[in-house]
Amino acid sequence: MTRLAAELCPADEGDAYQIQSLLHEKLTAHGLGPVSGHKIGCTTPVMQAYLGIGQPCAGGIFAHSVQGPLATVRAADYVRLGVECEIAVLLKSDISPESAPYDRRSVGLFVDGVTAAMELVDDRYDDFSDFGVASLIADDFFNTGCVLGAPVTDWQNLDLAAITGAMWIDEAEIGRGSGADIMGHPLEALAWIANLWAQRGLTLRAGSFVMLGSVVQTQWLEAGNRVRISIDGLGEATLRVE
Repeated sequence: MTRLAAELCPADEGDAYQIQSLLHEKLTAHGLGPVSGHKIGCTTPVMQAYLGIGQPCAGGIFAHSVQGPLATVRAADYVRLGVECEIAVLLKSDISPESAPYDRRSVGLFVDGVTAAMELVDDRYDDFSDFGVASLIADDFFNTGCVLGAPVTDWQNLDLAAITGAMWIDEAEIGRGSGADIMGHPLEALAWIANLWAQRGLTLRAGSFVMLGSVVQTQWLEAGNRVRISIDGLGEATLRVE
């Protein structure tokens, strides 16, 4: 995908999120299923530096693109497949606009489980650094799916800011980061999207999940790669690329 002509670009981020919602309707109608989760990009210093974007950006994740902890994908199904190491939260009740604004303590009351997760991303752009933040948001900010580990329901016993996540590709460690890298505390990212959705008059629904951002720089994959991520106290997820 090449950079859009100026007259076709979203006017601003608010416009971008409206376009994103319309895209979700179209892709759901084309068979990807409903949006069952959300991703937040650029919540960590490593990802902000890599993409040159200094603020969080949200996108949707379709039900048919969600896989369990032992996942397999085909490289040929993507333009340029990438993977990220993340913490995801599963919601037990609606986070509605009526109770906004939220902070990390108040959003924690809505969390049923926390898990290790991989976001699958697709670099479908000629040059993503030249594409513009608003256009990337309108296109779900690189997302093409995710791999969710088993949820941990007694997560309150963990210090989410202190835990470490790491990624290995073909058994070689690629990188690691801490929960504190995610906006100071992982639940700060959940509060951020809850407040953004409230501003838009939207609700984060019970039963959905939210990916909170990668603690390791995006890694681009090819057929034959084996990826594993592990997060202290939250388990693992693995991916095989055919």
